[in-house]
Amino acid sequence: MDDIVKQALAKWPNVPHCYGWLGLDARGNWYMRDDRTQAMGPFRSAKGSMLRHDKLIDFIHRNYEHDDEGQWFFQNGPQRVYVELEASPLVWRVAEDEGGGFTVTAHTGKATEVSGCLLDEDGRLYLVSPFGLGLVHTQDVGIAAEAVERGLWIPEAVQASELPGRFGHVLSPAERHAEAATPAPAAHP
Repeated sequence: MDDIVKQALAKWPNVPHCYGWLGLDARGNWYMRDDRTQAMGPFRSAKGSMLRHDKLIDFIHRNYEHDDEGQWFFQNGPQRVYVELEASPLVWRVAEDEGGGFTVTAHTGKATEVSGCLLDEDGRLYLVSPFGLGLVHTQDVGIAAEAVERGLWIPEAVQASELPGRFGHVLSPAERHAEAATPAPAAHP
């Protein structure tokens, strides 16, 4: 986390959290979701405006984390901006290295080691790492297939709907927050 963010947190510790305004798609792109976009539906159907400012994207990457409940967020100064996820909290870029091995890097730029490989019902390939679960970027599926063919990664069949529960991430913190904020209906005698 950036020092300036830590200083802002110390100075303003009680800033309310923000939900629904930022999304991460299955290709590692960030989207801003204004009120109008949010009113059009969940992130999977109404993405919003893709961020293209490199310095802002780098700032988000450096300050992207998850809480104890598996909700991923961007710490924007004193405000925690929870992220709507299209598929997974991380998107992996895969490259073959000179030695015939493979390097795996998150969309945030962090390199990692692979500890598991999953294939869902739609043919999407996920990799498990110490950072968490991530979807292989569509442009890198062919390279990842080489690792699978060489037996370096053995895919396990999974249902995409089971991944959040299994790996402890929340696809829509906004939906979870709205459900928690909605009072239960009154009991009728």
